[in-house]
Amino acid sequence: MLYAYLIFGLYKSLHMLIADIITYLETLAPPTLQEGYDNAGLITGNATWECSGVICSLDVTEEVIREAIANNCNLIVAHHPIVFNGLKKITGKNYVERTVIAAIKNDIAIYAIHTNLDNTITGVNGKIAELLGLQNVQVLQPKAGQLQKLITFVPLQQAAQVRDAIFNAGGGQISNYTECSFNTDGVGTFKAGDGTNPYVGNVGEQHQEAETRVEIIFAAHLQQTIIAAMKAAHPYEEVAYDIIPLLNEHRQTGAGLVGNLPKPVPEIEFLQILKKVFQVPVIKHTALLQKNIQRVALCGGAGSFLINNALRNKADIFITGDMKYHEFFDADNRLIIADIGHYESEQFTINLLADSLAKKFTTFAVLKTKANTNPVRYFY
Repeated sequence: MLYAYLIFGLYKSLHMLIADIITYLETLAPPTLQEGYDNAGLITGNATWECSGVICSLDVTEEVIREAIANNCNLIVAHHPIVFNGLKKITGKNYVERTVIAAIKNDIAIYAIHTNLDNTITGVNGKIAELLGLQNVQVLQPKAGQLQKLITFVPLQQAAQVRDAIFNAGGGQISNYTECSFNTDGVGTFKAGDGTNPYVGNVGEQHQEAETRVEIIFAAHLQQTIIAAMKAAHPYEEVAYDIIPLLNEHRQTGAGLVGNLPKPVPEIEFLQILKKVFQVPVIKHTALLQKNIQRVALCGGAGSFLINNALRNKADIFITGDMKYHEFFDADNRLIIADIGHYESEQFTINLLADSLAKKFTTFAVLKTKANTNPVRYFY
């Protein structure tokens, strides 16, 4: 019997399910962080399939499907969802339908990790900030409604162990501060009924116990993990607790980032750095302001909605893509807007995903697509 368990354990360690990979990806970018218009998640395939290999890409096209087939990879992890607005028919009349048909016919799962990866500080924009060497990075437009407060009541002697369990599960983090809590001592009362096994007190008698009221804030997506950790560490048979949704902004989640260069850089020199780092032949930008650049705001993809946030944060330059003509006027000669292109700004998301998966999973191939899925070309 022991031999059978060992063999089963070895099999599980060598054979990873797509569901295991999805679970990990959703710790990096919880689905609750995606915008309401988005379609992140598993788009084709079945999470119960055994994973033969992963290809990471920015987009999913027919070429990427062919690449997956050639490399025996049955999972594509992409930033952009191939199905975004829904499909009413699947006849192969356009590239979206043809790509979906090819994925289904060849048993290839497609998983999209889109605005949820945009909205985490270590995601798409965090990678851009890293490449530019930004320091003291902050979210440009923090999201509200992503925090909750846990309140529970614990005997004085066990309060520390319950707090520590909640901290270890991810609770009590406020920006760069960790293990944050508020504690108030008081007296709790209860009468244990028939069939109970009270930790303190006697069945049928009212008991008074000196307790600590523990209050801890946590990210909403951690709710089940936090509750499980609290209950496992709590001595009571029935744990009293409250979960309260908060409207506070969550400083670790939201759109765009802003940070500082280690030292000021002349405008032209910084634009040259952008061209080199992001491998762009041309940068569309507003008028130069004849001053150095040090405070940098950015948003991978289409970020024009963050121009005012960049201004409020006193950025010298705002880097993004997909800027429209009239949106450039919003710079108002108060900062430079630099449009480096949608694909160009997000291209290193492929590295972010592949590197993260390769570190976590070592029993199968994690590849980066060799296909250039950028539909935009430049004539120069």
